[in-house]
Amino acid sequence: MVMADGAPKWALVTGATGGLGRAFCEALARRGYNLVVSARHAAPLEELAEALRSGHGVEIAVEPADLADAGAAQVLKRAVEARGIAVETLVNNAGFGLHGRFHAQPTEAVGGMVAVNVAALTELTHAFAADMAERGGGHVLLVASTAAFQPIPGYAVYAASKAYVLSFAHALHEELRRRKVVVSVLCPGPTETEFWARAGHVLKWGARADLMQPGPVVEEGLRALYAGRPAVVTGLANRIMAFSTRLAPRSLQAKAAEVFMGSRKKKG
Repeated sequence: MVMADGAPKWALVTGATGGLGRAFCEALARRGYNLVVSARHAAPLEELAEALRSGHGVEIAVEPADLADAGAAQVLKRAVEARGIAVETLVNNAGFGLHGRFHAQPTEAVGGMVAVNVAALTELTHAFAADMAERGGGHVLLVASTAAFQPIPGYAVYAASKAYVLSFAHALHEELRRRKVVVSVLCPGPTETEFWARAGHVLKWGARADLMQPGPVVEEGLRALYAGRPAVVTGLANRIMAFSTRLAPRSLQAKAAEVFMGSRKKKG
């Protein structure tokens, strides 16, 4: 995979070692992209990098970063620049949720969630999209969630952060398309990843059986991105749900979400 000037194409994936992140790396490597892989911990990144090199014969650059730290996005951008890498595709995948009542959640954890889901995503998009606009081409995929379409008690801040991502992506899609930079937003429904464990949400067995798998979610997102579509919601049932939120007031949406999420929680 090469750019117009003959240089190899590079993609940057944040949150690369998680379920969706690893699937993004595999899917992009199959497409011939060299990869910059980033996540909080170096050892899992090195394991991932070795698997991708041996499995796909692509070049992998490892850049650990905790995007909850102030300035981490700019540090990551400078590290990529120092390698002389021009990122053609940015996958802003890093993010996490916290399950529980907002007033009972630790302030530091809530602040870290906003830092990763909103601030770092915004800073990385700004840094790399500016380069793409100057070059006259590129792709940016922002990972949101079906939680973006409604207020969700128990995931109040997480859902609000993903609503930001959804709105942000649609605006950037229009702003940057004349520069031939495609911005798309991927909105997965509940998916089999580490999200639930990190959020502290123990699912009932029946709810877990309904989860989508990371591979198909990622493929749907990348197909939408490279087709130039502004957004994609994965799975028919999730698309119906996302559309239906246009028909109900937010107060009713919140009540329905409270009931639905409660029905998915395992009673301890």
